[in-house]
Amino acid sequence: MTLKDDLKQLIVDACDRDCDPAAITDDEILFGPEAPLALDSLDALQLSMAIQKKYGLRLTDSKETRRILSSVGALAAHLETFLAARE
Repeated sequence: MTLKDDLKQLIVDACDRDCDPAAITDDEILFGPEAPLALDSLDALQLSMAIQKKYGLRLTDSKETRRILSSVGALAAHLETFLAARE
């Protein structure tokens, strides 16, 4: 399982969505009414807490968090950088 696949599963679980994680594309917008999953601010909080618990990454700056959580691809890229810096 790749990091992106793992993150897709995490999004579905943390945000309590009833969909196949494989149906989420790497570059689709995750938040807002035009997004296929239509995630909202509560989902962002739940997802950021799940990321912190699983990977140790704390998302504290709201503008930065919005950018990082914009898509699976953006989240994976940020997380890969974070994890590489910890090694």
